[in-house]
Amino acid sequence: MAIVGIGVDVVDLSRFAASLERTPTLRQRLFTPAEAELPLESLAGRFAAKEALAKAMGAPSGLSWQDFEVVHDGQGAPRFELHGAAPERVAALGIETIHLSISHDTIVATAFVVAEC
Repeated sequence: MAIVGIGVDVVDLSRFAASLERTPTLRQRLFTPAEAELPLESLAGRFAAKEALAKAMGAPSGLSWQDFEVVHDGQGAPRFELHGAAPERVAALGIETIHLSISHDTIVATAFVVAEC
């Protein structure tokens, strides 16, 4: 296995909450319907994860935020479910495995992604 890209992102919870409040349509633009109903800390973590994956992929154009959905596996670990144009872009980059770690506390949410081929 070789690393195709890595990405990390940090989201300030208070700034993120203010953005969601200021722009009511932002929640629907950034998140799938299943994600949109989650509490603020989970939303911030998912946004950080989506940003980190975009960075690991080289910030490709033509993708929607909803193309990257964060779900949990049977053990509770976060992983991506890819929709829309994302699977094709991942395949074009030769990515076979995407590792995701998310953490949040009272102030920030952080996500780290490693994409491997």
